[in-house]
Amino acid sequence: MTSSPPAGPSLAEVAPGVLELTWPPGDVLVETDLIPLLDRAFAEGARRVEAEVPVGQRDTRVALQRAGLRPEGTSRARQLSPAGEVVDVTRLARLADDPQPGTRASFLSMLNATLPRTRVISQGLVRDGRGRVLLCELTYKSDWDLPGGVVDPHESPRRALQREVGEELGLDLRPGRLLAVNWMPPYRQWDDAVHFVFDLGESPDVVERARLDHSELAAVHWVEPGELATHLAPYAVRHLSTILGAGDRSAPLVLEDGLLIEG
Repeated sequence: MTSSPPAGPSLAEVAPGVLELTWPPGDVLVETDLIPLLDRAFAEGARRVEAEVPVGQRDTRVALQRAGLRPEGTSRARQLSPAGEVVDVTRLARLADDPQPGTRASFLSMLNATLPRTRVISQGLVRDGRGRVLLCELTYKSDWDLPGGVVDPHESPRRALQREVGEELGLDLRPGRLLAVNWMPPYRQWDDAVHFVFDLGESPDVVERARLDHSELAAVHWVEPGELATHLAPYAVRHLSTILGAGDRSAPLVLEDGLLIEG
């Protein structure tokens, strides 16, 4: 005699201290049913309860979030729908020490987990006093670029630039004034990003002084403004040309896709 599947949501251990929340297909989840179930699990020693919801099942995801499960990311092609279609799923989880659902701390934590996040890039403009700018020849792509890189979580753009220059060029160049803030639309496989460009000043001997991290940089070069298109990706040509063409301004430029939209 086969046993019937459990009615309503249930929990099963998938690793020590980790429980997976499941429910019969088609069930409507209600957070007032889920919260006591999760509270009992944590009282009995569980440290994590997780669940997967097909992308697009908004009502189910919202019910889980109201029960304190935070979105952690998307697993691509993770499940098959009842119609046999491959679907992506959102993984959510609640930990034993997460704030209790319904509290202000839980509300703010959930907002932080669910609001969109955009990549942040910080780069610097180094000049030689003769009109040329410093570009980095990278080991991992054909296009050259300004010194700098991606800002780490909880790191300021200014601090990120100083760190990247220290790591890749072996130099302590202090970022000066902010030259531009540029919104970069999606490009190839990249999502959009916010891009900060700081003034790194004039340093005619920077090429000679640089001690390159050869896992990242093959070389650094002085480049004339008229030669930018030979070495840079089109989006980088746009924003760098706009910055150089703006001259010496006291206020930062506000750009979208490298083009001036304000000031």
